[in-house]
Amino acid sequence: MAGHFELRKNIDKYLKYMTFVKSASPLTIKHYSLDLKQAFDYENNSRIFTEAELLTTARAAFNGWAGLSLASRNRKAATLKSFFSWAFEENLTERDLSFQITAPKVPKKLPHFLSVDEVLSVLKTFEGEDAAPLKEKVLFLLLYGGGLRISEACALKWADIHWAQKVFRIKGKGSKERVVALPKLTLEVLERWRKESGDEEYVFGAEPLNTRTAYEMVRHSGKRAGLLKPLHPHALRHSFATHLLSSGANLRVLQELLGHESLSATEKYTHLGIDHLARTMESLHPLGNKTKVS
Repeated sequence: MAGHFELRKNIDKYLKYMTFVKSASPLTIKHYSLDLKQAFDYENNSRIFTEAELLTTARAAFNGWAGLSLASRNRKAATLKSFFSWAFEENLTERDLSFQITAPKVPKKLPHFLSVDEVLSVLKTFEGEDAAPLKEKVLFLLLYGGGLRISEACALKWADIHWAQKVFRIKGKGSKERVVALPKLTLEVLERWRKESGDEEYVFGAEPLNTRTAYEMVRHSGKRAGLLKPLHPHALRHSFATHLLSSGANLRVLQELLGHESLSATEKYTHLGIDHLARTMESLHPLGNKTKVS
């Protein structure tokens, strides 16, 4: 009944709703659970709340998160807003308290991506006598060659790969499925890896590859190649998108390849490398270096 809020019971119901109805990813559910249980002292709070108490408690928790980064505070605010919106829709509150929670504005950053030369430098580390392990090459090519998220690459199964069509089916965020084309090099390396690693269910073994292990593998790949900045998995996904777009790929096509729900999430890749912009200006602008000034 609206006005009498059973905190623990409703948090549990909300998390089940996000899991089974909204098909939120396990990582998202983990964050939602952590945020709500921190905000409302879940373990020690089994009493019934009034709406005023609910809002006061949420605001106090949000103020207590002041020392966190803007991105973390923004995520926690989004959790509270989502929880309150759900409660209102379920007639558990008389007002939609989500409007009382203000998320801090997070400055938009251009995604970090590698240049083509940096990608080639990493690929060279997988050649020769002192070559890096083939397993690391497979991971690198799934992230850069297929634009996969690290969680998607780690959980990829051999059954997801359709060799004849040269594609694989990926179940991404919110259990949304998409088809990703395999570049020739990625396909060839996957075939080699399958012969060497045996016929397990997952590409990286009998069970999904641990994401922390995958992060370390990518970081080592960048370090061996002598990259100036530490290499992270998402930088390879950004590089996949940036290089495709700068080569003429359609933004809608890129949206499908990346598995973005909205085009706005893909539009951040409309930036191009500064070197690419400079070359375009020089070659195409009337005042470029091909123009002679008398």
